[in-house]
Amino acid sequence: MLQDEILTLLRSGGGAYLSGEAMSRKLGVSRAAVWKAVDALRREGYAISSGSNRGYRLESAPDTLRAGELSQALAGRLVGSNLACLETVDSTNNEIKRRAANGAPEGLAVLTDEQTGGRGRRGNAFQSLKGKGLYCSILLRPRLVLDLDKLSTLTAWVAVAASRAVEACCGLRPGIKWTNDLVLGGRKLCGILTELELEAETGEPSAVIAGIGINVGQTDGDFGPALSRVATSLEQELGSPVRRADLAVCLLRALDDMYAAFPAAKADYLAEYRARCVTTGHEVYLVRGEERLPAFAESVDEDFALLCRMPDGSRRRVTAGEVSVRGLMGYV
Repeated sequence: MLQDEILTLLRSGGGAYLSGEAMSRKLGVSRAAVWKAVDALRREGYAISSGSNRGYRLESAPDTLRAGELSQALAGRLVGSNLACLETVDSTNNEIKRRAANGAPEGLAVLTDEQTGGRGRRGNAFQSLKGKGLYCSILLRPRLVLDLDKLSTLTAWVAVAASRAVEACCGLRPGIKWTNDLVLGGRKLCGILTELELEAETGEPSAVIAGIGINVGQTDGDFGPALSRVATSLEQELGSPVRRADLAVCLLRALDDMYAAFPAAKADYLAEYRARCVTTGHEVYLVRGEERLPAFAESVDEDFALLCRMPDGSRRRVTAGEVSVRGLMGYV
């Protein structure tokens, strides 16, 4: 879309004025087309100054997710090399699956303002209010890593990457609630859902879809009475708004760094996961359906599984696909 291309050029200008003639030559369109695209961006809330013999300059931007907001900052990276920014979708993971089935390239990132059917682990719903969160999924095709045991740890790697992104963007340091949630102040900030697609003929992995939903601008009123006890947002924790485009750039960069390091940098990601994990050292419940077993979460092992001590003194190794973990006195 021309508006995104214009926005990318304005973003790359570093605050300098860029002439309409230069943009028209660069994009192969008329100066009138450039003017119309700039006018459309202004109507969306972009403050773009202009002047004769100077051109156009981006002064400020609204809290929107557009490819033109992100592409310049992601230049040269695999993750985010192909971007789809949507107004609404059932779930970004589902959209990635649909596009992957049609041959979408590795590194595709789908972002949306709203999910109508956001999902978490074990079929749980994930609240995805319009304009309030960063809802993003990426497509990976790790053909050099066919070991399912290694691929099954990617959720933990993504959790570390998402934690780093929040810290880089906002200065807050989230903890990780085993295995796939980020927390601040004992409440859920982010959920992660990683799904593996297998080739029907060979049974080998064909794609990994990593979905991340970060609460950005929600209030207690947005969450409602039930969720407000266990969920939080970046705006609530900071006391000030966070631009989702800025957070998206940090997130996609962190995910790109993670994927480039996988699986060789396992020791680094495991050490950081353990340092951020808020589950270990606490009494928890292991939840499977209606069953709730009390346990003590002792540590995270070399494969990111949770090692628990049961009431009878026995030890149990818990993997992400087996159970959910809940705190005895609350969410964490």
